[in-house]
Amino acid sequence: MTAVLTAYPTATTFAPRNLDGADWSQVGPLYESLLARTLKCKGCLENLLLDRSELDAAVGEAQASLYIEMTRHTDDNEIKAAFLRFVEEIEPKIKDISFKIDRMIVQCPFADDLDQDRYHVLLRGLEADVKLFREENIALEVEETKLGQKYSELCGAMTVEFDGEEKTLPQMGPYMQENDRGIREQAFRVVAARRLQDSEKMDEIFDKMVALRNTMADNADLDDYRDWAFRSKHRFDYTPETCESFHRGVLEQAVPLMHKMNADRREAIGADVLRPWDLDVDPLGREPLRPFNGSTELIEGTSRIFHRMDSSLGELFDTMRTGDALDLESRKGKAPGGYQYDRERQRRPFIFMNAAGLMRDVDTMVHEAGHAFHSMLSRDEPLVSYRQPPIEFAEVASMSMELIAHPFLDEFLSEADAVRARRKHLEGVVSTLCWVATIDAFQHWLYTHPHHTREQRDIYWLELHARFGPDVSWEGLEAERAKMWHRQLHLFEVPFYYIEYGIAQLGALQMWLIYRDDPVRAIDLYRTAMSLGGAKPLPELFESAGLVFDFGPVTIARLIAVVEAELASLPE
Repeated sequence: MTAVLTAYPTATTFAPRNLDGADWSQVGPLYESLLARTLKCKGCLENLLLDRSELDAAVGEAQASLYIEMTRHTDDNEIKAAFLRFVEEIEPKIKDISFKIDRMIVQCPFADDLDQDRYHVLLRGLEADVKLFREENIALEVEETKLGQKYSELCGAMTVEFDGEEKTLPQMGPYMQENDRGIREQAFRVVAARRLQDSEKMDEIFDKMVALRNTMADNADLDDYRDWAFRSKHRFDYTPETCESFHRGVLEQAVPLMHKMNADRREAIGADVLRPWDLDVDPLGREPLRPFNGSTELIEGTSRIFHRMDSSLGELFDTMRTGDALDLESRKGKAPGGYQYDRERQRRPFIFMNAAGLMRDVDTMVHEAGHAFHSMLSRDEPLVSYRQPPIEFAEVASMSMELIAHPFLDEFLSEADAVRARRKHLEGVVSTLCWVATIDAFQHWLYTHPHHTREQRDIYWLELHARFGPDVSWEGLEAERAKMWHRQLHLFEVPFYYIEYGIAQLGALQMWLIYRDDPVRAIDLYRTAMSLGGAKPLPELFESAGLVFDFGPVTIARLIAVVEAELASLPE
């Protein structure tokens, strides 16, 4: 039975449809009019919330469009300048007046009269934001965003000469799956050397970011930036100690399984020791999986997967096949990585990625489509803040799709190759948990040691990588290993955003188990939970999907055991 989305009354007249959300002369007076309102009753406050949400959506969509274009064309100075104009001129004004409106709402005597079941999450978040806000941090956040843009620009410009052609770094991915070990090594070294070439610039950017973030925490009278980040991300339902419990669980359960998988791999490929370029190749020497050629094939195959999984999900995916909703292939000047970004006014998602014809591109496509489903299933929610679920649950929407798609990978592959892909994906789940623990533990150290040096930073990174990383030999690549963390854009652009992947991966594994037992129930739970957006506290969102909100050692042990058993059952 398909879930029915709740319908709420939506404000549609406050912000003109042709409003340019990047033009302060148009949006500024509207924000000022909100701030000037006299609130005489609960209804007045509710109308303010609706009108403010509509205006925020218009501004958010303008910002999204500028960011999307900047990441699509990092080498276009005009596009970059437009993005920076918004960051430097519009964003500070938005933050300043938004704080004033937030404070007005929090201090309104009618706030307590609102339906607390409906508005609890919103009011709790606004109160936290008001307490955290410091006017002097606005300029620092602008500088932080500009530094992030510089990092993105550096990454987008990275290319190498290989196989007689200039290639982007994502386009080098297929070479890591070549059976010829010499080719893999050569490709790995070329890419690693290219990254190392900009390591000084990367460190300079990061040094400035750490200093800015530490100052923001000091301005807010907090012990350190970790405290600032937890408050700004509304982490009401877990603590740094909870994260450390996750690290322990991964170390005790996931790392040993990863090492066992690596030992099997080393034996299968006949190597004395594994090297970094041995982790992505098929251990039995089979040809690399090449599931598609070009974005059209990727889109067609993904559509078929979702139609087989559930017709309503297939129909949702197909709505993205028209209009400017997909930018999938890697090219020079395009920022790295992948993301899904909502255009809040038209309530239409956009997917960005760097496909190179690999199986992991199919995983990424399905993953980002899960985010898009989340967006589309909650788009009838009138409060824009509730259309933005907490990241810990947003990633459940996407990671669940990766696992639930397993029975349908024959849309891209033969059945034998689909089994290979399932095995590789489950092995990737294990290694992902290990990588998440590495990155999260690194961030905790970075900001609880605010005066660390570059050397200390690299040394601690190496300690963590030795503890949580794959047991491979980095002989002769010591400098490259010490700077591996440079490739993780979250450290630069969205600090402390990473533990969410670990929490969500455990949630997604639980959803996968439900799906294996009862596919119809699983999809119904998925749709019901995703339609809530972010309107409920995090534990309730997990509960609505039939999941347990826990990411400690006991839960990790239970789910890793299931993954290990599933891997043992799959033929080689």
